[in-house]
Amino acid sequence: MPPIEFIDGDATTPQADGNRIIAHVCNDIGAWGAGFVRALSHRWPEPEKEFRRWYRDRASSGFRLGAVQLVQVDPHVWVANMVGQHGIRTRAGTRTDSGTEPADSGPPIRYEAVGGALHTLAEHALRLHASVHMPRIGCGLAGGTWDRVEPLVVEALGARGIRTVVYDPA
Repeated sequence: MPPIEFIDGDATTPQADGNRIIAHVCNDIGAWGAGFVRALSHRWPEPEKEFRRWYRDRASSGFRLGAVQLVQVDPHVWVANMVGQHGIRTRAGTRTDSGTEPADSGPPIRYEAVGGALHTLAEHALRLHASVHMPRIGCGLAGGTWDRVEPLVVEALGARGIRTVVYDPA
């Protein structure tokens, strides 16, 4: 089996039997509502609700760059909210750290945080005997590039024998 399988389809409907984890990248300012999370929220309300609670309680909840929150949405499906971007990119193309304040000009993605989150995700997947399903994480609104993200996925998940499926929109 290749370390990563690529298929055309919707990552919110994982194509596998058994336990499945849908992974995606979130920001560190508590914003939710654009990109892949819209599809998640359309399918299940729990990931957004729990992300917002996690962020609200960040002083004591462990919310930080590189952290992972696992939310069960069906008996055999979990969503992994992985904090891997600092701030957000606005419609104007600038990045903000708080939603209103200008930040540095680089993309919001933090590759080190994504890598750390993927290693934590691997532990969850092994414990649950789950496959992992995702869009090309960190490459949409986070501004990352797949040539930098893919090796992180291979190292954290593929090298541990975890079936990983990446979905490209059909």
